[in-house]
Amino acid sequence: MPLKIIVNNYYTGFTPDPILENYTKLLFGRRFNLEKITSKGYATPDNKWIIEETNEFVMLLKGKAELLIETGQKIKLAEGDYFIIPKNTKHKVIRTSRKPLCYWLTIHYK
Repeated sequence: MPLKIIVNNYYTGFTPDPILENYTKLLFGRRFNLEKITSKGYATPDNKWIIEETNEFVMLLKGKAELLIETGQKIKLAEGDYFIIPKNTKHKVIRTSRKPLCYWLTIHYK
């Protein structure tokens, strides 16, 4: 049986939820997860912080966003920006653009 390669498009195949971020696991292993995140005008609730048990490489492919780190540092992101959030670092999304939608690529790794 010949090998059949399936091609998907990163920017299609979902309906964005304005209240939640939309996560799609693209590839995973014992030591990493590669995720697609889409958001449309999203903000983490005021009383909540995000804390990951792994390091997280974050790249914003489309849109604009602003994050807050527990130290008070605000990170403003434009298309193509990327950074690493060390594991156990409290952070939250302050805002994401509605138009264009935000398309993120994240890698969680140990």
